[in-house]
Amino acid sequence: MQTLFNRYVFRQIVTALLLILLALTAVLWIALALKSLNVVTSQGQTTFTFLKITFLALPNLVTIIAPVALMIAAVQTLNRINGDSELIVMTASGATVWFIARPFLLMALIVSVLVALGSMIVNPWSARSLQLQIAKVRTDLISQVLKPGEFSTPEKGLAFHIRGRDRNGVINGLLIRDTREKGTSLTYLAERAQIIKQNTKPYLVMYAGHIIRKELDKKAPQVIGFQTYAFDIEQMAPQNKPVYIKPRARYMNELLSPDPKEPYFIRWPGRYRAELHERLSSVLYPFVFVLIVLSQLGHAQTTRQGRIQQIATAIAFSVGIRLAGLAATNLTVKQAWATPLLYILPLGAMAWAIYATHTKMQPRKPSALERKLQGWIEMTVARMTEHTNRFGKRSKAIQPTASGPTS
Repeated sequence: MQTLFNRYVFRQIVTALLLILLALTAVLWIALALKSLNVVTSQGQTTFTFLKITFLALPNLVTIIAPVALMIAAVQTLNRINGDSELIVMTASGATVWFIARPFLLMALIVSVLVALGSMIVNPWSARSLQLQIAKVRTDLISQVLKPGEFSTPEKGLAFHIRGRDRNGVINGLLIRDTREKGTSLTYLAERAQIIKQNTKPYLVMYAGHIIRKELDKKAPQVIGFQTYAFDIEQMAPQNKPVYIKPRARYMNELLSPDPKEPYFIRWPGRYRAELHERLSSVLYPFVFVLIVLSQLGHAQTTRQGRIQQIATAIAFSVGIRLAGLAATNLTVKQAWATPLLYILPLGAMAWAIYATHTKMQPRKPSALERKLQGWIEMTVARMTEHTNRFGKRSKAIQPTASGPTS
């Protein structure tokens, strides 16, 4: 019977976890899609590029929300089986809270393994692909000028406009305005232009046009005419902004033994340290959340006893521990001594939850404050019931009776 109960509870928590995780992921994806919508609207990218960028950002978000979804699923499952008196029956048959905890701890182990795989393998791949995709979008001028008659700005100080584009890819009526260099503005005008790739490097070749150079300290602009003018499109990429692979996009071996000559590591060594220990400590939080929920809701209660306070305590404590862990991660970036906090916080919370769960297994006399609070709740409920009954009787007394016509 107990084995069947564990299987039943495990199915319940798996179903709740999948539904909650799907709902939270959908909400986050919609928020992320709205934030990235300018990739299609203002930067002229295709819908496929837009979907690729948004989906590449999802694995990192799912890794963060998966333990939270497990916490909510555990709260929902324990509250439901207690409301259906199933938890009470199992407790009356001699099952302890640790026996009831088995399916929840098994689910925590599964989520912990998935979080480890995600943070150590999937997330670095998706973050690296996302970083390279964003860099490609910023330098892909072919897609930037796809819409005739509209201005597109791949970055601040750089604007493009075309009159039209034929089937052969020839651009008609090209205008480029470049004001990125302080104190200087360049304007390129060309009757025709074409994107040509040589050795995988794109070049913009303009025909029959002018270059207008205007400097602030000079009144008259310089005008240079040309029949053919070509330059490397990569010059239009953000200046003095090399693309570095950030620690979040690094694999575990790169975090364990970073290149000491890499400019990003020389400037921000603490980010490598914080990212490494954040990944290792994140696998503890599924157990932390499950044990906290069990400490508050794992014991059977009658339907007359409210569980709102326990639910609020479990959620508030879980969220507080996770926020404290994130704060410790930020502190680890600047201070190496804060690294042990990333492990002390979840392990300490687990120890407290285990102690609280074990303590509640022993019957104890309610404290004076608990007796007063329980008495106040029962008195309030009784008065509300009495007033409701009186109101119902008064309504029936004044209700008009139907009578037929008198003869």
